[in-house]
Amino acid sequence: MDTDAVRQAAVPRVQSVRAVGTRAVLAELGGTQDVMALQALLLEQPLPGQLDVLAAAETVLVTADSPAAARRIAAQLPQLDLAAPVRHDGGLVVIDAVYDGEDLAEVAELTGLGIEGVIAAHSGQLWTVAFAGFAPGFGYMVGENEALNVPRRSSPRTAVPAGSVALAGNYSAVYPRRSPGGWQLIGHTRARMWDLDREQPALAVPGQRVQFRPVRESVSLAPDPALAPARAPQSDPAPASQSDPAPASPPQPALSASGGTSGLRIVSPGLQSLIQDLGRPGHSGLGVSAAGALDRASLRRANRLVGNAPSAAAIETVAGGLTVRAAGDQVLAVAGAPSELTVTAPAGPDAEPVRRHPAMATPFALLDGETLSVGAPKSGFRSYLAVRGGVDTAPVLGSRSTDTMSGIGPAPLAAGQLLTAGGGAESGVVGDPELQPEFPGTGVTVLDVVPGPRADWFDPAALESLTSQEWQVKPQSNRVGMRLDGTALQRTREGELASEGTVAGALQIPPEGLPVLFLADHPITGGYPVIAVVVDVQLDRAAQIPIGGRIRFRWADHAPSDQIPPPPRPKKK
Repeated sequence: MDTDAVRQAAVPRVQSVRAVGTRAVLAELGGTQDVMALQALLLEQPLPGQLDVLAAAETVLVTADSPAAARRIAAQLPQLDLAAPVRHDGGLVVIDAVYDGEDLAEVAELTGLGIEGVIAAHSGQLWTVAFAGFAPGFGYMVGENEALNVPRRSSPRTAVPAGSVALAGNYSAVYPRRSPGGWQLIGHTRARMWDLDREQPALAVPGQRVQFRPVRESVSLAPDPALAPARAPQSDPAPASQSDPAPASPPQPALSASGGTSGLRIVSPGLQSLIQDLGRPGHSGLGVSAAGALDRASLRRANRLVGNAPSAAAIETVAGGLTVRAAGDQVLAVAGAPSELTVTAPAGPDAEPVRRHPAMATPFALLDGETLSVGAPKSGFRSYLAVRGGVDTAPVLGSRSTDTMSGIGPAPLAAGQLLTAGGGAESGVVGDPELQPEFPGTGVTVLDVVPGPRADWFDPAALESLTSQEWQVKPQSNRVGMRLDGTALQRTREGELASEGTVAGALQIPPEGLPVLFLADHPITGGYPVIAVVVDVQLDRAAQIPIGGRIRFRWADHAPSDQIPPPPRPKKK
């Protein structure tokens, strides 16, 4: 055989590339070392149009800023040389650990090392954070050998304490907060793996090395002046929102006519009301999803009407019931699910309240002391209330959005809470009234999908069943995902996937065969096959389908330039 051909065949490269919707691709690799090499390369030398990189056990998900960029990235990935050694940036993190876990004895038996041998094996090697997932600050660490390769528990725990040091497969990790989990627990630490008060919230980020140091009782992060401080790898670019220079002095909150803080007082939050903007993309490497408004078009419309920047924070409310009172004169607009708006002016002791009904998607004044109530939607599910100047809350990782999956961002709104209006707006004028699109009702909503990265886990009959039946939105649905009811889909493959990155719009099929449509707060990785992905431009419409609404999926008839060539889809009968 030709020597050059042999040498070229030995160079680690991406094995295959699969489309994940129209704006992301999944690179499949030969193992963890290749995953780490590709992740490091893409963070150090981003490809044109690259937005985010998420490594997992055997894959790397690359998100692009457009379908065209995703196609270019898909073509470039197999050409990248992964032979260069992985750089370990950010110094060594030393974590004191007490080896007293509930599963320590079982791990000792599974490995044949004995308890002292397990402690020596775990603390006697360097671990490298390969990728993040499951929860913010949860880093999947790989060791220098496979002496501690143990299976997950057959029955996961409903609650694993924060700080638990654990093993699963060839990985080790520390649970950053109390959560369900199926890993083998061998100890605990008081080191804070995730702390939003730090400049770098994650104690150990992908590419960093970790040393566990056994201690007897009191545990804490070990300071060592000889070691570099924990920080993000230098090759990990900061999001634009964090790298912009800070203003010389922060804007002061606006004041109401009575001299108090100007804004909106929550009288009733309704079923659920949250602060949302356009999200915090670019942090999947820390285990954080983008979150943000589910109906992005409606958020932008409400902001545009009051003269705000498109990404200004507003209130996302579900199914009506939100009531707010103005503290100082405000300019508001409500967009999204069409609802009756009622403004009630304060009345004297002997006078009847004066009410008026502003139109949807139209700017209007809410004067000091007046209340606005948002009625139940006539169609759709989510409405967006924008206040001129934006809702002024402290940003977290560059966004004011509430992430219900990770707990990042403001808490759900509560009665009595005062939301401060920001001190400025993008435009000096308000917008003209706008027409809104038709919103889904309890009838059938058609959503276009493209084949998912694991469509080949299903036979033509299952793919046909996906699009030939009506799926009903179950009450258990939320911002993480829409749970659908219908005729279960059967897989053609046994076993489970190694966890891999996923996107909003993904239709994941758990073992029972009923799809879950991921929305903005979805987990960044998943271990169930994704049969199809809703096209990005229809995610806003999907988020407006109410509980009990029905969905029919339809294979999107995109031109070849719109997506990466997918696995074959079933022929129409």
